[in-house]
Amino acid sequence: MTEPNHPAVRENKVPEPTASFWAIKILATTVGETAADLLASSLHLGTQFTSVVMAVVFLVVFAVQFRSRRYIPAVYWLTVVLISIVGTLITDNLTDGLGVPLVVSTCVFAVALIATFAVWYGVERTLSIHDIVTRRREAFYWLAVLFTFALGTAAGDLVAEQLDLGYLVSVFVFAVAIALVAVAHRVFRLGAIVAFWIAYVLTRPLGASLGDLLSQPTSDGGLGLGTIVTSLIFLAAILALVVYLTVSGRDRTPVPVAAGLDEDEDERVRA
Repeated sequence: MTEPNHPAVRENKVPEPTASFWAIKILATTVGETAADLLASSLHLGTQFTSVVMAVVFLVVFAVQFRSRRYIPAVYWLTVVLISIVGTLITDNLTDGLGVPLVVSTCVFAVALIATFAVWYGVERTLSIHDIVTRRREAFYWLAVLFTFALGTAAGDLVAEQLDLGYLVSVFVFAVAIALVAVAHRVFRLGAIVAFWIAYVLTRPLGASLGDLLSQPTSDGGLGLGTIVTSLIFLAAILALVVYLTVSGRDRTPVPVAAGLDEDEDERVRA
């Protein structure tokens, strides 16, 4: 029960970007790469059929996430894993199915992401992930997340093809890039929101490179674990971290809202 003269509190729908957040994000992006390959190639379902099936599954889970009134770790991170797979498949369909050059898809997704941020800020006057407390803000958030996965896939594949770095070197390059973003934020005062979203995009090619390093045959420069084993290992790690966060609640951010307002009323007040 809310104490008198204190604002009601509703949880932010997005977890705090703690170390656990970034660990699960990288694990989820790895699963997005390996699971998409597993379903489309190893199980011979084909990219198009896999895309349809995963899109339907994602929409069902997303509906649960979107309609919930609070942050639920299991639902949120399942949504992230599924949107990672869908984002990967979108780029794969454009590249392999329609023959769209990676440089074109990279530019298109970059423009789409920038446009999403511009409209989001124009409507809400904030891009903060610490204040995703209305459905409209959450809609902008998930649209941005989808474009970050698609952009990260296209840009990562473009870099891999153009530079032919190999999986291990690619993991190192993208890890260093994320570290430089962290340094720019902490030392050179790069804005927290800008730093967050740049790092969010970069975790996609980092996770994909890590997944390829583990799953691909040794003859191709990988460790030969295969997509099934790699996917199961990373899904188990995600599950363990999600259980920890569910029990500990360390990634929750209470957000004060006007007392006595339901979600729709609060959204109108904030609009």
